[in-house]
Amino acid sequence: MTWYGTWMLVLFAVTALLVLAGFQHHLERTLATTQRARALRIAGVALRTLESGRADLKEVITLSFAPEATDRFISIADRQGRLLYRSGAPQDQSFDPLLIPNDLIEQGTRTISGVGASDLLLTTVESSSGARLVRVSTGSSLGAVGEEQRRFMITLGLGFVIIGAVAFAGGFLLVDRALKPIGELTRSAELITSRNLSERLPEPSTEDEFAELSRSLNRMIARLDEAFQYNRRFLDDASHELRTPLTVLRGELEALNRESTHGRFRDSVASLLDEVERLAKLVENLFALSRLDAGRIHTEWTPLDLSFLASSTAEQMRLLAEDKGLKLSCDSAVQLMLREGIWIEGDRARLKQVIVNLLDNAFKYTPAGGSVSILVRGTETEAVLEVRDTGIGIPASALPRVFERFFRVDASRNREGGGSGIGLSIVRSICAVHRGRVEVESVEGRGSCFRVHLPRVSKETAPSSDSSPSSPT
Repeated sequence: MTWYGTWMLVLFAVTALLVLAGFQHHLERTLATTQRARALRIAGVALRTLESGRADLKEVITLSFAPEATDRFISIADRQGRLLYRSGAPQDQSFDPLLIPNDLIEQGTRTISGVGASDLLLTTVESSSGARLVRVSTGSSLGAVGEEQRRFMITLGLGFVIIGAVAFAGGFLLVDRALKPIGELTRSAELITSRNLSERLPEPSTEDEFAELSRSLNRMIARLDEAFQYNRRFLDDASHELRTPLTVLRGELEALNRESTHGRFRDSVASLLDEVERLAKLVENLFALSRLDAGRIHTEWTPLDLSFLASSTAEQMRLLAEDKGLKLSCDSAVQLMLREGIWIEGDRARLKQVIVNLLDNAFKYTPAGGSVSILVRGTETEAVLEVRDTGIGIPASALPRVFERFFRVDASRNREGGGSGIGLSIVRSICAVHRGRVEVESVEGRGSCFRVHLPRVSKETAPSSDSSPSSPT
């Protein structure tokens, strides 16, 4: 729209200049033609007066043409250049006749400057009758032409303002009407995510390019939906099928571990059990992620105190932190003693999984001697859960991708720590199901802070009997 307005203004300006120049040329050409016709008439009158032998040429020209009263200049000379008649000063004082040169022998029309407030347009003709010849010069001030130009410019300016306003309004309406389908397509497309690929873009009733674009995009969305459904089914089926053999394998290895007495063999079996546990956890995470994507997680939402959930989960994971040489602190315990808690609605098991995943992630990437803290605070509309660590941090270039599935900042380091690359993706999916969001702040080498925002419920919504104990354990 800006380019349209700019080009319209440029077009109007160029058109106005061309029209103004053409109008000025037309006025001067018309004036020159009129003056030439007048000069020929004056020459005819002068020749007839001279041939009749009358000596009152000045009186005849004054009575016939009244140059002073009509603000014009008239000069008559004979063949030898002797001045026979010269008009006086005009009434409007637009020019001074004394400043006009007498030796005007070249026929034609010219502009003379410096004879008054404005230039003088002067036309000179020669006319003869028998042996007698007269040279007549007549002129008019161009001030009248300038005044006419100014009036025309004002009229032109007003006209172009009106035309420009109409053109801009009409162009805006036309552009808005033309781009309205694009706006609707854009808004509809922004609402379509991997969770609602069954939705389709609106298709205009008109058979034009916009309708074809909408149909093409809908066909593309349908293909994406089919591909997503196929991937979900594959992930769901594969996870489901892997759970049974992993359970059997874990049982057999546990039996071997109990029956074996050879130390080296027991160590090998224990190592295999660790890898099976890791693989089982990965399969379980994939299965949960698949069900979250498909919207097939049947959750029972109840009001719960996020402060108590964070405190109890941190207590359960404190031993793991101590084994890694980390200090785990949770201020939710203090909050529980000072106020009634921060209440939200959701699935307790899934929200606990969020806390576990965030704490587990902090434990993995915080060296021994570091600290991990968990904080729950509330605003008027949100409950905020923060998990902060003093670990190795995340590079700024990797921050936008940390919640992507299987993304690893350092693949070899993550494998050594046992990370699967989907824990944070599960956190984001669970938060989305609970109409919340998760974000991260991190400085490489100085630690990270993961922050979960969830809708908060009022105290009236919370149950009358607090499910949390009066004091934390």
